[in-house]
Amino acid sequence: MEEPMPVPETYVVVGASLAGAKAAQTLREEGFTGRVVLIGEETRRPYERPPLTKGFLAGKDPFDKAYVHEESWYADNDVELRLGVRVSGLDRAAHEVRLADGERVGYTKLLLTTGASARRPAVPGADLEHVHYVRDAPDSERLRAALEPGDRRVAVVGAGWIGLEAAAAARAYGNEVRVIAPSTPLRRSLGTELGEVFAALHRRHGVEFVTGDVAKITESSVLTTGGAETPADVVIVGVGAVPNSALAEEAGLEVDDGIVVDASLRTSDPDVYAAGDVAKADHPLLGRRIRVEHWANALNGGPAAARAMLGRPVVYDRVPYFYTDQYELGMEASGAWVGGYDQVVYRGTDPAAYVSGDTDELEFIAFWLSGGRVVGGMNVNVWDVAGDIQALIRSGRPVDAARLADPGVPLADLV
Repeated sequence: MEEPMPVPETYVVVGASLAGAKAAQTLREEGFTGRVVLIGEETRRPYERPPLTKGFLAGKDPFDKAYVHEESWYADNDVELRLGVRVSGLDRAAHEVRLADGERVGYTKLLLTTGASARRPAVPGADLEHVHYVRDAPDSERLRAALEPGDRRVAVVGAGWIGLEAAAAARAYGNEVRVIAPSTPLRRSLGTELGEVFAALHRRHGVEFVTGDVAKITESSVLTTGGAETPADVVIVGVGAVPNSALAEEAGLEVDDGIVVDASLRTSDPDVYAAGDVAKADHPLLGRRIRVEHWANALNGGPAAARAMLGRPVVYDRVPYFYTDQYELGMEASGAWVGGYDQVVYRGTDPAAYVSGDTDELEFIAFWLSGGRVVGGMNVNVWDVAGDIQALIRSGRPVDAARLADPGVPLADLV
């Protein structure tokens, strides 16, 4: 009797995102010869998301620059790219994913890179036609078309990274911009003093700030709970994101503000992994679970999960990193210091002097310390230092604050 042909191993990636595409790339680079299936609900091949509120939205870059791979790469590397396909469920016992059209795709190992969705405020008018949320390419294209005339009254709800980047893009087109938020911009991320640096930057470029919580959005304005009314032809909402973890939760995987994974990005099911915005991972360096929604986590997390799926030893403990570009300010930040620091040390220009208008210079590094140890750092218009800042964080050793503040002392000497 003729022996049956062996069934090839199949690795399925749900989420045709940056993390998913880089995972597929890594599987092939690491020598995996089985079947690789990359499934995405969007109709475009995988792309990077920072341009959606940065270069593309501001009209500086064509969208083609955002794609992770050339269109031919997937066929050339025998990656089955299935776009415009919604996964409706996971059957862990059968090792299958169920598609919305009824088809089932079997897997040996499964990776979830489903990302996150824009949070929508529970207020009247949040779904009106002129209200914009930026999470995918069509969102960004629609918003760019609304901003390009340059004669619009734009209200930005939320003063986080997305909101401020969108505000900068709106001003670049010449629109009138007001940002509505309950407190200092970026206060939760940076603290009040450094949040005021970004507020001052935007004010210098003509942005106004309205303090308050949004109560209602109408066809022509945004109203706060305090009664302030901001006229608006275009409303941009940037009030955070929600992890797309419903598939995992319905399948009985552990979920807690994201899909819970260990330091190798493995879920509570040994054959299922998660990476990128949706994953809440044990972080050995930080000693806690964190979920990181920034580009670098998707870029590095996808490959790390792919190696773990292949049985390689993986400890995913990269220092969290993100960046922003707003007007003349370029910034990189490393670490995870929110709520866990007791001192801020500055090297370079005094940020308070910039806020007060005593200087136009905007070049400094801010270090967040806890117990004398650097837990975070942000370099503003100072380049080629992110690696040294991350080395300081990773070392976990106490530093001398005076030397840390001294631009004459190389950061590498403090590690």
